[in-house]
Amino acid sequence: MDSRKVVLLVGALIVAALTAFFARTLLMGSGSPQAVAMGMPVAAPVDGPEVLVATKALPVGTIIDATALAFKPWPKELVDNAYFLRTGTNIQALQGTVVRTAITAGQPLTQGALVKPGDRGFLAAALGPGMRAVTVPVQAQAAVAGFVFPGDRIDLVLTQAVPGGGDGPPLKVSETIVRNMRVLATDQRTDNVVGEDGKTVVKTFTSVTVEATPKIAEQIAVAQTLGSLSLSLRSLADNSTELEQAIASGSIHVPDGADPKAEHAMMVQLATQPASGNPSFATGADVSRYQRRTVPGKTPVAPSGAPAGAPTPGTGSSFPGGGPAPTGPIVRVARGNSMTAVPVGGSR
Repeated sequence: MDSRKVVLLVGALIVAALTAFFARTLLMGSGSPQAVAMGMPVAAPVDGPEVLVATKALPVGTIIDATALAFKPWPKELVDNAYFLRTGTNIQALQGTVVRTAITAGQPLTQGALVKPGDRGFLAAALGPGMRAVTVPVQAQAAVAGFVFPGDRIDLVLTQAVPGGGDGPPLKVSETIVRNMRVLATDQRTDNVVGEDGKTVVKTFTSVTVEATPKIAEQIAVAQTLGSLSLSLRSLADNSTELEQAIASGSIHVPDGADPKAEHAMMVQLATQPASGNPSFATGADVSRYQRRTVPGKTPVAPSGAPAGAPTPGTGSSFPGGGPAPTGPIVRVARGNSMTAVPVGGSR
């Protein structure tokens, strides 16, 4: 082998070695690309004044409370003269007002969207479509000691005494006649008074104005003539039993399919719909063994001039085996409105 071939061979080996070295270096140095965390884009600060917006959806008739409103920066080119600006707006003064037009969550409030107490049409704006406002007089001890506020939901309980037609004390009974009514006002107040410590001030009241259907309004008017009315404060939690009763009675309809929006609308309808019928009740005997459980019956009176022991007409009195009335002593056995005379001795 000549020297020229040897030189070429050695040069080729050197080039191959260098190529392998550089290739290995590139493979070892080029690992998987490092994922660079991209920071969330920071929203540019809004250049504009703070306006009053709704923190949640406010349907027509909503009574404004402290959790319904908040101030939020708004672009100055979109600020309208009808908006409530932080400068010059007392948010506490707006509590107790009523929403006249529906407001979506995050939407700014306008001056004409709210109705203040004392304004014309205030109570009408607080009512839902087809509803009526009814004022019920209550005593302090029957009004949950003042812990009922506008916007709460209550049940109405009627307590009365049923005298019946017989002797003895009348039947004492109490029953829940209407359920799930929204409180519109206590006395003449439609808002909650907040003290210096930020807590709601509890005050007793002598009347409460509630939202009712026309039929329930008639029932409440009659109930006021029967006995005394008292309030029962409802829980915020939904009642599954009342949902089943409402579905069975047909007052609400179960949506077809599995539409979450339709199911939510059904639950909202149940939560905001006052109901009557199927009243629950308790009598005096449920509380004390010395009270009646039923209305006292009427004591039969014998007609004037009738012989002793003669049956009383119209009372269902009878004698065993029929025949003439006994002339001797008898024992009268009363079964409901029917009385049976049983002879003790003597001739028939």
